[in-house]
Amino acid sequence: MLIKKPDDIKSSEITSEESYVNRRKFLAVAGVATAGVLGSGRILSAMTPAKRQDDKPNSWTEITTYNNYYEFGTGKGDPSQNATNFRTKPWTVKVDGLVKKPADYQFEDLVKPYKLEDRTYRFRCVEAWSMVIPWQGIPLAEMIKRFEPLPSAKYVQFTTIMAPDQMPGQRQPILPWPYVEGLRMDEAMHPLTLMATGLYGKTLPNQDGAPLRLIVPWKYGFKGIKAITRISFVENQPKNTWQLANADEYGFFANVNPEVDHPRWTQSSERRIGQFRRQKTLMFNGYAEQVAKLYTGMDLRKNF
Repeated sequence: MLIKKPDDIKSSEITSEESYVNRRKFLAVAGVATAGVLGSGRILSAMTPAKRQDDKPNSWTEITTYNNYYEFGTGKGDPSQNATNFRTKPWTVKVDGLVKKPADYQFEDLVKPYKLEDRTYRFRCVEAWSMVIPWQGIPLAEMIKRFEPLPSAKYVQFTTIMAPDQMPGQRQPILPWPYVEGLRMDEAMHPLTLMATGLYGKTLPNQDGAPLRLIVPWKYGFKGIKAITRISFVENQPKNTWQLANADEYGFFANVNPEVDHPRWTQSSERRIGQFRRQKTLMFNGYAEQVAKLYTGMDLRKNF
């Protein structure tokens, strides 16, 4: 399983799908356990070999042509077809609410202070399909520290750009637009939570959420809000878009839980894209060791 403890999550140099996969094979065979310094200044960390054959990363083509992004259409192939001309430059992210440093941050200034990290995470969709994706990005906790939230900030709310002239899905009442998501502060500050800016070491494609999207690997994919233009720090739990659209089927927490089925399909198993045979779904998507303590004492059937 691709379960990494926070201390093990380090940067690695990813230049292409082929070199990335080949390096993983090399490390698995050679049993490399030490890190080497690359010419670029980044650290090449030893990659733990997958314990399950089906945990190898999905291909660039699979990741960029099969996804949910309703702003560009409801079909899995719609985003790759309809997001081609989506404009991500210039890009501004408004930070507001219960923080000491609210501001409108230009994307380049927002990401410049940080060293990008490469992290391979499982991705699990509520529709019971999954992938393994090598993201590149910034730990959300590091970004939040920069904004200096007040003690009264208990949640972080994220909002997607509203651009119906570029996003054909927003011209239809598919969902209450713009798309909104949220995390409890301790979830947002968890070392596994990532603000992704890239994929396979390349700039994040439009159809996968460019230029900035949220990755919370122990939650269902709809929590991974894309094309973020606003980050708000609030005291009360925000309503996320799918919760507003259908509260009986979609909750705020959206933790991957094989014991709680969606009303219309099972969550106990999943189909990895590119494979035929279904496999057992893991609690918290396989990250239980790292995140289960966040929900101690909570009824995860009610808090779905």
